[in-house]
Parts: sequence; C-alpha cells; structure tokens
Amino acid sequence: MSGRASGKPSKKQGPPKGSGGKGKRALQGRGATPPAHMRHWYKEKARAERIEREARAGVGSASRTASRTRREDAPEIIGGRNPVIEALRAHVPATALYVAQRIDNDDRVREAIKTAADRGIALLEVTRDKLDRLTESSVHQGIGLQIPPYDYAHPDELVERAREAAEVPLIVALDGVTDPRNLGAIARSATAFGAHGLVVPSRRSAGVTAGAWKTSAGTLATLPVARASNLTQTLQAYRDEGLFVVGLDGTATLDIADVELLTEPLVVVVGSEGKGLSRLVRETCDQIARIPMNAAAESLNAGVAAGIALYEVARRRRR
Repeated sequence: MSGRASGKPSKKQGPPKGSGGKGKRALQGRGATPPAHMRHWYKEKARAERIEREARAGVGSASRTASRTRREDAPEIIGGRNPVIEALRAHVPATALYVAQRIDNDDRVREAIKTAADRGIALLEVTRDKLDRLTESSVHQGIGLQIPPYDYAHPDELVERAREAAEVPLIVALDGVTDPRNLGAIARSATAFGAHGLVVPSRRSAGVTAGAWKTSAGTLATLPVARASNLTQTLQAYRDEGLFVVGLDGTATLDIADVELLTEPLVVVVGSEGKGLSRLVRETCDQIARIPMNAAAESLNAGVAAGIALYEVARRRRR
C-alpha cells in the first residue's frame, strides 16, 4: 500500500529559510554582498537623499554651503532686474542671461533679452529653483546675468592709467574692507569723483563679486581694480613713485578738509568700519585724517566715508 493511501504525513520538507526558494547549489558562487561604495544604486540613492535633505533644510542652508565651496575662478551671477539692466548698459562682460520660466515680462526684462541677443550673450530659460541656486538665494526677480571671473589689474597699471590721461593720479586703497557691497559702493564714488582705480589686498578683503558688481551700478566695467599681495609694500611703492598716502581714521585729529596733500598725486586709504586702519598701513601713511561728524555717530560705513573723502578731493582739485 502506498504512503498516500496509508494517511501518513510526507517527510518531504520545503526549501530552507533564506534560500529564496532556491537549492543550496543555486546560491553558490555569488560571494558576499558588496560594500556600499561599490553599489551604483547606493550612490544614486544617497545623492537623491542628500538633495531631499537640502530641500527640506531650505534654500538658505544650500546657499551657505555654496558660498563656502565657491571657487575664486568660478563665474558670478548678478540677480535683479535693475542691476542686470545697469550691468548690460555698462557693457559688463557677460556670458549668459538666465530668465526664469513664466516670468512676468516688463520693459526691463524685454530690454535685457534684446540686449543679450544683440551682443551674442547666451539666453537660457531655467526654473526659479535653479535661479535661486545660481544666485545663492539673493533677490533676482526672475532674471540673472552670468559674468566671468574678474580680471584684476596690477597696482602699477593704475598710475600708468593716470599718466596716460595726463591727470594727477588718484587711487583708492581698501584696508580690511570685507563686504563686497562696500567695494561696489566705493567703486561708484571713485568713478564719480575721478579716481583712476582701486587697490585691494589679495587676502582677507572683499573682491569683485556679484554683490560688488550689483552695488557698483556697472562702474566696475570701467574702473580697474588691482590686487596687492602685500598692501603695505604696495603703498610704499606708490610713495616711491611720488604719490602721497592719506589714511582715513576716525581717531585722527586732522580733518580731511584741512589736508594739504589732496591736490597732489594721492592714494586714499579706507579702513574697515570696525577696526579702522591696520598698524602697518597706518605707519605707511603720510597723513591720517578724519571726517568730522557728530558724537552720536561713532563711525561711518566704509563706502560712505570713501565717498565723502573723494568728494573733498575732487572739490579741492577743481578749485
């Protein structure tokens, strides 16, 4: 009599646990599970999770990360309709114009698009999210202008520029000014009052960034900015060339209007709002002057101070 007929349970067992229904031999030869860094799908998943985390953290966090990792030779993006128009009108060198999808067109947008097309500047339509990332979350109003890294001049070129124009040299040097917006504001005043260029230190100083371009209202397209590896040595070299150096400092006792050197070949040094002039730069100056003001105001913004001093220089030279 067969086992089936006898009613006895069968001794046959199912597949062992963990075999996925396969026999033992079917699992041989596959080896151990590869580590995470060797699994391409792991990289893709990790990247997607990172992007999702950054999105949840907000644009501000992403922009701070971008600011820390931005390379010095990376292009800059000017955001905002008026700044973009001013930059294009001033013939700021540009490589691309970014326009957000479904943007509300106005005269400024239409002018920017037409100007870019006329000059052969690439026109790219992007999402607002991408434009947020490109402008590092600054106010862009749906439009951004990409400019290449700034080509700094040599400090000697500023003196040559004045001599070629048969003018008395006037140079502005920045000592410890770290806000690009101050650099842009100073460039605007320097252009207005006839300066021949700016000098900034290579380290621990503001450079010509998108923020500087934006504040300068396009004047950086015509006013050269030079970089000095050592500001003190550069100022001494200017003195050797026959220029006088006047530093602005709120602790000085001499008013800027009483400085007799303003009509001479001149370098005006502007210090930071908080620390003022550094010790070595101060010792290199021929004179230290202040801008007189009420005691209620402890100090002036570097851009404002430079504008007042340069106006006084221009006034004296005209007279």
